[in-house]
Amino acid sequence: MGSIKQVQITFDCAEPVRVGQFWCEVLGYVGPKEYDDSWYAASDPSGVGPRLFFQRVPEDKVVKNRVHLDVRVGTGLVGEERLAALEAECVRLEALGAVRGQLLLADGVEESCQNMQDVEGNEFCLD
Repeated sequence: MGSIKQVQITFDCAEPVRVGQFWCEVLGYVGPKEYDDSWYAASDPSGVGPRLFFQRVPEDKVVKNRVHLDVRVGTGLVGEERLAALEAECVRLEALGAVRGQLLLADGVEESCQNMQDVEGNEFCLD
């Protein structure tokens, strides 16, 4: 049996500080006291969630993410109550610079979720 490993999620981006600070606001994470404009790290203050690391790369984002974050704001909610929770969080994140995508309505198997993009166009879901 293998040992449990910690996971860090790394974002390639043009503006690491801007993207990192956006995700700190989304998730309630904290950023470092010292950083430069080539990198930024965000950590869960409770120590439970994974560390997020943002690093500057020269190339632009050109295709859909193969991996994305699900921000779990509607866990345990269904129907109109879930839609209201997704909408409230969507409005909050739009004020931070996120872009609203397609709302995927419940289909009898999956519950509703809201597709979003962060301040550099990285896809994520409100779930």
